[in-house]
Amino acid sequence: MSRQAPTLEDVAREAGVSRATVSRVVNGVRNVDPAIQEQVQRAIERTGYAPNRAARSLVTRRAETIALVVSGAGGGPEESQEAFAARVFADPFFGRVVAGVVGFLRPRSMHPVLMFAESADDRHEVLTYLRQGRADGALVVSTHPDDPLPTLLAAAHLPSVLFARPTPPVPLSYVDLDHRDGGRLAAQRLLERGCRRPATVAGPLAVPASQERLAGFRDTMARGGHPYVPVAEGGFTLDSGIAAMARLLAEHPDVDGVFAANDLMAQGVCQLLRERGRRVPDDVAVIGFDDSGIALSCRPPLTTVRQPVEQMAAEMARLLDQHIRGERTEATSVVFDPELVVRETA
Repeated sequence: MSRQAPTLEDVAREAGVSRATVSRVVNGVRNVDPAIQEQVQRAIERTGYAPNRAARSLVTRRAETIALVVSGAGGGPEESQEAFAARVFADPFFGRVVAGVVGFLRPRSMHPVLMFAESADDRHEVLTYLRQGRADGALVVSTHPDDPLPTLLAAAHLPSVLFARPTPPVPLSYVDLDHRDGGRLAAQRLLERGCRRPATVAGPLAVPASQERLAGFRDTMARGGHPYVPVAEGGFTLDSGIAAMARLLAEHPDVDGVFAANDLMAQGVCQLLRERGRRVPDDVAVIGFDDSGIALSCRPPLTTVRQPVEQMAAEMARLLDQHIRGERTEATSVVFDPELVVRETA
């Protein structure tokens, strides 16, 4: 005969408190004495009680689900959602975002639902999903500067937090990095190494983060006596890094230092240099950006500018939780500082 599942009454007897007190702890009511909360939590562990999510949602009026939306303006009518998803997850950046979000949500018994929104129909689906209360709010990672979703979410007054400063500006909270300072750190490192013919593989120049990284790099190089720095635009992919480095070598064969605006492109830069018989870092120093897992698997291990993506994603989730609970009503921004991580390529 199967054992009956533990109830709130069982937890209350074990903890020596009322059923109402146990219910308040389980439903996350904030005005419960911390000592009593701990007492109830220990009783829950001893009894093996698991809250009924449906019943809890009726009490809290929350789905306890968060929409994690990867959104863009689309890759053209010929790109399927499968192709869009494949393009997104080829970049380890997104895996780090998911890890940071899940790390915050899991201890709070909240769960992410992954949604893609690269078309008008997809964006409508996201808005409908939120309006119907199937998710309590949205965490949005935009892949394109012209993404209309942040504006739609703000107009609908739906709880949302963005990864990166939106363009155009909208009254939504966001987390971001001081990208300009990251470019400065890369330039400073190449100058310290004595590089005399620096160049850069920039990210898509329509993307604000790419613009800021490039501006910080150029400004610092100018202060170091290099008023002109060759630029080849890439697309944040391995292949675009290879192609951009090939263009730089064709036009500037004496380049001796390269800053690539993300680690994937830096990996492509190193690969192309090896194929052309250039030694890294003896002939050409290379610096990436992100400090993803690629930085360690690169040959040789990549010197890079660290973007603390996991911490940024967790902060994004924390801000959204505050908005959902009504603890924060105004939009805010949290900007993280980059850090240079020195390995073998520069």
